[in-house]
Amino acid sequence: MELTPGDERILAGESGETRRQMMELLVALGKVFGAERLVAIKSAQVSGASYKTIGKYGLEWLDQLDAKAVVPAVLNPIGMPRGRWREMGVDPEFAKNQELVIAAFERLGIRLECTCTPYYLAASKPGDHLAWSESSAVCYANSVIGARTNREGGPSALAAALVGKTPCYGLHLARNRRPQVHVHVEGMGGAGLSIAHFGALGYHAGKLVGNRIPYFTGIRPDPDRLKAMGAAMAATGAVALFHVEGVTPEAVRPDPAASGLETITVTREEIDRLFTDIPVDAVAVGCPHCSPSELAGIADLLDGKRVKIPFYVFASQGVIDRNRTAVAVIERSGARVYADTCMVVSPVMERYKAIMVNSGKALAYVPNMCGALSRIGTIGDCVKVATE
Repeated sequence: MELTPGDERILAGESGETRRQMMELLVALGKVFGAERLVAIKSAQVSGASYKTIGKYGLEWLDQLDAKAVVPAVLNPIGMPRGRWREMGVDPEFAKNQELVIAAFERLGIRLECTCTPYYLAASKPGDHLAWSESSAVCYANSVIGARTNREGGPSALAAALVGKTPCYGLHLARNRRPQVHVHVEGMGGAGLSIAHFGALGYHAGKLVGNRIPYFTGIRPDPDRLKAMGAAMAATGAVALFHVEGVTPEAVRPDPAASGLETITVTREEIDRLFTDIPVDAVAVGCPHCSPSELAGIADLLDGKRVKIPFYVFASQGVIDRNRTAVAVIERSGARVYADTCMVVSPVMERYKAIMVNSGKALAYVPNMCGALSRIGTIGDCVKVATE
């Protein structure tokens, strides 16, 4: 693996012991995957931020590090909203440990914007090299933006933030971004299909394609629907990049290569079967975190209504701050809009037996991460269940 003189100096310890360890980690990772060099990154997004997932030993590891991020870097969602954890019902002992994790990352120069949607905070461009770790963020960056990132582990994303580089392999290379399977969707090409329908499509398609790069035809989703679809495929499969003919930046024209691929056909009937009517005792939306347009849509549906069961809405603090009017309407209904955390990484959600979501990603993760049944529906369905 070819290193620059600057890389060699970091590896020799000239920038401190922590950066030496981080460079050693990145070089070892690069050698495992056959990287020929490191590549400079524009930003990093670091997972392993919730005390629910990082635990005591992860915190001890963070505490022994001593360096500052050299590129813009944010955190994945943590286990509680920093300013409202008591209101959410978080256990004080958990909150104390979570605050220690936050303090450790802050000391390392990681921005305390804890979100799985870093693309709403700062613009990334096609071709930008990133070191992002959350599966849905990785899928969005590669597929919708046209940036380049592998799915980093928490330690490797943190190492990249502290060094400013990542190994150049996998999806950083153009030759590895070509379609590997063709998915033709029937009955979902028209207007009016909800974000939940595209989340359900991703939930189903992820199981079919596994870790391959799918090339979709027959659909024309907007960015919110692309987000939902990719997040679900990353959860039920291991999809880090997908293409949609005529929609995503690397598939703006039909790809001749796609005609020679295995074709999988998915029908609307298969997707509709995922929508059930099991009773639930809570509703949670914002997995991935809500966009401004999603917050506005939820506000319109809840305006003048009162919820009768707990209704959680999750979004990044930056999006909440820029959309205070919509947030106020949502909270007047009795629903709560929380930053920093989500239904998957907060221990609070473990108190429920069944949770209604509008996300294919949440449909996949809630049973294992929260120990609850999950039911998918549109935002309209979620509001109806919560208010009637």
